[in-house]
Amino acid sequence: MRTTFEHVAHTALLAFAVVSLVGPPAHADGEAKLLAPSGALRVGIYPGSPTSMVTDAAGKPHGLAYDLGGELAKRLGVAVDYVRFQRVADIVTAIHDGQVDFTVTNATPARANEVSFSQPVLAIELGFLVPANSPISGIEDIDKPGVKIGVTKGSTSERTLPAKFKNATIVPAESVKVAIAMFGRGEIDLYATNKPTLFEMSDQLPGAKILDSNWGAEHMAIAIPRGREAALPLLNSFVTEEQSSGALDTIQQQAGLRGATKATRE
Repeated sequence: MRTTFEHVAHTALLAFAVVSLVGPPAHADGEAKLLAPSGALRVGIYPGSPTSMVTDAAGKPHGLAYDLGGELAKRLGVAVDYVRFQRVADIVTAIHDGQVDFTVTNATPARANEVSFSQPVLAIELGFLVPANSPISGIEDIDKPGVKIGVTKGSTSERTLPAKFKNATIVPAESVKVAIAMFGRGEIDLYATNKPTLFEMSDQLPGAKILDSNWGAEHMAIAIPRGREAALPLLNSFVTEEQSSGALDTIQQQAGLRGATKATRE
């Protein structure tokens, strides 16, 4: 006959075995199915920006979208599937179409019509990059006839800058990589985007300079397809934990993300 202690231990062991067989709690399983319906979290990334994905000297990828996507997949208990695009506008379209589950991008009102956003992850200054020996030394030198401002096609810069600079010419580039080559051919005089991307570009353009001024800020947040808003409390909790634990700081350091500030909730 079992003692009371043996009976309690046996009962606890059975309960543990049942939980082990069942797996994670039902609500966690439901969130995984909602955020990663294919069984893997499809993370949209584009190369060349530490807010998305860059490669270090050892060939290892890092980046805000890349690493946060990997961390969220671990939390959900699913695999991660990185899907590459040339530019962020293509990722937003893919999320809208349900072909991608997750990215981190600027939470603009226009994009909020296409996808759903978490609370802000961090804020980033928007700025200008000029090549070596450029006559442009400040924002007052930009809005002049003949000045060619490069922007990424489909970006916030392309939509916003024409209203700010009515005399300069806005020149879309297919990607950051293409924009670097455009500097060499004299097709653009400066480039406008977020400062982390500008720092990455300046590393590849000897003598290039990021102007001290800024023309606004991006509020980076997690983007998911519309219709999955039931998962936003989980995503917001995930963002808060990454911020408070120091994990977000580590991600920024590993990606070489420069020009970011703490996010503020509106």
